[in-house]
Amino acid sequence: MNDDARTNIGTPAPTPAGPGSAELRDQVERTRDELGRTVEALAAKADIKAQAKEKAAPVTEQIREKTGHAARLVKDKTPDPLLEKAGQAAAAARANRTPLLVVGAAVVVFLLVRRGRGHRR
Repeated sequence: MNDDARTNIGTPAPTPAGPGSAELRDQVERTRDELGRTVEALAAKADIKAQAKEKAAPVTEQIREKTGHAARLVKDKTPDPLLEKAGQAAAAARANRTPLLVVGAAVVVFLLVRRGRGHRR
């Protein structure tokens, strides 16, 4: 096999400029366009992440709506004095984060030590 034959593998032989060559070029161009659309369609089908986001969007919106509805319902049904006390407790917790964290950590350590001793008996 000579070098010329090896470099032209898969390459169509040049066609002489004639009445059929324009038709052949048009057919090749149509085939390329069709192949490009097919590749794009296959890429879209293979994009699992985009498909998952598309399917999750309506569910996410439903969850937001139901959560907002539940929050309004709870707020409407909760007595005002209790809402005021909850607001005061939240403000106090925000103002005193460090002591709350220390107490929480102490409770966790206590529970872990107690649990560890219970397994040894």
